[in-house]
Amino acid sequence: MAEHDMLLSPAGVEALRTALTRARFTSNGIADRLGPQATGGVARNDFRAALKATEDRDPLATLIRVFICDQTEPEAVVAAALAPLDLAEAVEGGLVERHGDGVRAGVDLEPYGDEWWVLADVPASARPGRPLHSEHVLGIGGATQTLIGATVRRPVGTALDLGTGSGVQALHLSTHARSVTATDVSPRALRFAATTAALNGQDWELLRGDMVAPVAGRRFDLVVSNPPFVVGPGTTTHVYRDSGRVGDAIGSELAAAAPALLTDGGTMQYLANWVHVAGEQWDERVADWFAGTGLDAWVIQREVADPMAYVNLWLTDVGEAANPQRMAAWLDWFDGHKVEAIGFGIISLRRGGHADPVVRVEDLRQRVEPPMGDQIGAWFDRQDFLHVRDPEALLAERYRAAEGLQLRQEATLGDEGWAVDRQVLAMPHGLRWTEEIDPLVLALVGGADGRLPLRDQLALLAVAHDVAPDELAEAAGPIVAHLVERGIIEPVAD
Repeated sequence: MAEHDMLLSPAGVEALRTALTRARFTSNGIADRLGPQATGGVARNDFRAALKATEDRDPLATLIRVFICDQTEPEAVVAAALAPLDLAEAVEGGLVERHGDGVRAGVDLEPYGDEWWVLADVPASARPGRPLHSEHVLGIGGATQTLIGATVRRPVGTALDLGTGSGVQALHLSTHARSVTATDVSPRALRFAATTAALNGQDWELLRGDMVAPVAGRRFDLVVSNPPFVVGPGTTTHVYRDSGRVGDAIGSELAAAAPALLTDGGTMQYLANWVHVAGEQWDERVADWFAGTGLDAWVIQREVADPMAYVNLWLTDVGEAANPQRMAAWLDWFDGHKVEAIGFGIISLRRGGHADPVVRVEDLRQRVEPPMGDQIGAWFDRQDFLHVRDPEALLAERYRAAEGLQLRQEATLGDEGWAVDRQVLAMPHGLRWTEEIDPLVLALVGGADGRLPLRDQLALLAVAHDVAPDELAEAAGPIVAHLVERGIIEPVAD
């Protein structure tokens, strides 16, 4: 982006960084100033203790009151806190705005970690009754954090952020990519992203256009996107939420675009909603998005909402909760398309170059060990292991049960004592999978100590369970592959 496409001039951005750094307007600086009680209150939007702790109006106190507590402060006090940034430029750029007899925040200027700041629009919750701009730029919300945590953080050459908004995903990409490209359909969003980049000393390629259009013909090692994924009739009122596509088409559109976007070995990860249609299996429907792409795909459903809760959520998000006509039209669309529920989750794709790519679509709503991106990266590593090994090669490997693996049993007390009804393996770490198993699989996992090749281990089990060794080996192949994919057993390196 050109320098003039920022909220402030280049010199103004430098001056703002100086002011923020000098005042220690960072996450740690604010926490140190406010103390645990007031900091906890701020997290709950209870600013009473924070306001009491900042009554002296020094620069840090003033910045906290204006940008954290959304207070209107005297013009001279705000000017002193922002110096050397000229207050007139701050007002002209929208960083602050005159209100009543003072000045208040014009944007959401959020300290992010102890080194970054992110600029976005003031959230709707902070200014009730004030309609959101059609190109409203979101700050760091729940979906943003989900994608941040789910992204595989390995060094890459080129990275792309589709629909960058405030630029927070691009900030994270800059920590492990040599170059970062970001797109957005909204010129306003790109102004925010350009300012965020400059304020944090970053140099990104920022391109305007709808999703992948600005980068047609180019390939990247890593692509991430928090797109406007909200499902509905295709009405567009707010670009951060509405793609203009009908239903959940944005998710399938990105899946179709992925092969042309990725380098060999490249990864694409994005958030999506998908509909659960009466009479259809939601997982089969979503799996069809990846047919013929040649990509390994892992779709993880993290949440499911009914249509009423879904519509209420998104109408409230933009301050339209009191619009009964809008709600009725949206719900009628869901009814007309037999939509029973809407799923939300993370889609991870990889150009692995395998002749038989794996597509997994599954429900994973349990609490997982962060960062989830490490778990997703490990899943693709395990797919690499499985792709290059036929059943015979799998049996030749040695395996070890995952660290901390637990066995949980359900039993019924009868006349002859306890009878085990159900046995479940549980992983206390990582994705915290649970897997119901039979006694033979339990014996296989229990004996996986890394010393014997699996074929030798199966031969011992065959004798113990009076089963033909070849029959057991044939049956064990897909079971072992599943246990490896889940991470319940791990191959032992030679």
